[in-house]
Amino acid sequence: MLKTSGPFHTEKLSKAKEKFAKELEKVSFKVGTIPVIKNIDGNFYNENDNIKEILQNHMVSPVRFDKTIAKMQENEIDTYIEVGPGKALSGFVKKEDKQKNIMNICDIPTLTQALEILK
Repeated sequence: MLKTSGPFHTEKLSKAKEKFAKELEKVSFKVGTIPVIKNIDGNFYNENDNIKEILQNHMVSPVRFDKTIAKMQENEIDTYIEVGPGKALSGFVKKEDKQKNIMNICDIPTLTQALEILK
């Protein structure tokens, strides 16, 4: 468990969730061939999921990255790529399994480097 003072962001993001819901009305989703794990519960999206509702709830719900990592380990994922500034999520993965390949993409040079490694 992360040491935090509580879900301090939830109230502030409720209005953003409503605006996001309106934007999501413009988009259509379908479950494809590449599996995607939900951070809300650590399970794969499936055809019965209401993807728009789940995405909205991601804004105000606790992140269950522990369950996400467990699901990836269960499915023998051997390479993790964190996109964005910082390395917090990579740190969580390293705590669980130091043998995994972990890459961070935060700019053009790190993207180029990752693409080379993944060839």
